[in-house]
Parts: sequence; structure tokens; C-alpha cells
Amino acid sequence: MTRNERYARILDFFRVHQPHAKTELHYGDPFHLIVAVILSAQCTDKRVNLVTPALMEAFPTPQAMAGASFEDLYPYIKTVSYPNSKTRHLIAMAQKLVADFGSEVPSDIDALMSLPGVGRKTANVVASIVYDKPVIAVDTHVFRVSHRLGLSDGKTPEAVERDLEKHIPVADRGDSHHWLILHGRYICTAHRPKCGQCALKAWCKEGPF
Repeated sequence: MTRNERYARILDFFRVHQPHAKTELHYGDPFHLIVAVILSAQCTDKRVNLVTPALMEAFPTPQAMAGASFEDLYPYIKTVSYPNSKTRHLIAMAQKLVADFGSEVPSDIDALMSLPGVGRKTANVVASIVYDKPVIAVDTHVFRVSHRLGLSDGKTPEAVERDLEKHIPVADRGDSHHWLILHGRYICTAHRPKCGQCALKAWCKEGPF
């Protein structure tokens, strides 16, 4: 099976069985989303969704968060991973939004990556969800699933991103990130993957585990 055939069959499966995949992060506006994605680094979406309602009620705008002190914001996110660094990143990110972007979350990938706490994955998630940019964010789930399904042999997230964007049509890229991340989160897990439940096992290059 060629790689093009592999992509075609896997994408066809997802189009039929999971046509409307969405992020599991809860958010109300672009600022809320970028805060949630920053908090989700090495943390579960479930945990992030537990802390963001109170956080965003207290600091609903970039201006409000930009004016917060570490002591103001930290208690709201102390139960997520790496709360000290994320507190500093959120405050600095909000300050830069206010100072450089008129308090608006930018759509440009490089502009997003200029924000504290925002790497390429976070920038791609925000650009894809909010602005329908044809980009694919590669997190640990997407990286793992892409290798196991033979979609990429890339050694870095950026290399996997290039492979995915080369082979996945523009119209499918927004959904594809969610297809792969959800498959990795619930079926093709890092430890003890549920191969017996996997509808894609015919195309897996590494399993069964």
C-alpha cells in the first residue's frame, strides 16, 4: 500500500464515522481559547475545563488578565500542570495582546507564536479553530498516531506537520487534527492502546501491542 493510498483510506474512514470532530476544550471567544490551549500543555482537557470557567469570569478580557498579578491569577490555575510558569505566561501573553495587537488574538501563525507561552502547536490550534487556517497542530497524540498509522516517519513535530499537510487536503485539515488527537486520546493511547477496539488496525504499522 502506498502512502497516498493509506491516507485516502484513513481519511475516508474518519469522514464517514467522525465527520464533525471538534476540540474538547470549552471556550467562548478567541481569547478564552488561547488561554485554554496554553493551560492544556501537558495537562488534560478535562482538567482545563474545570478551571477555566472561574478563571475567565475573573479575567474575561486581555485587559483584565494583563492587569493581574501572579498572586491574583495563580490560585485559579494551581491544579493544572506547571501552574507557576503558566501563570507568568498567561499574564505576559495578555499584556502583549493589549500592547501589540489591540487586545485581539491575531490570526497569523508567526504573530501568535510571538505571544509568551504560545508555541507552534498552540498557534496552529488557535489559527485552525478560530480562523479556519489550513494548518494541523501536532501534539503528542497526533505525533504518535501519525507514526503508528504510517502517515509520517518525521522525527520532529514540525516534520510530521509537513507530512500531514502535504497529504491531507485543505478542506480536511481542520478536522484531521481532531480526528487524530481523539483517536490517540481514546483508542491509540501511549500505554495499553485499545487495538481490539481500533477500526484502523488494518492500516497500523506498529500494532497490535
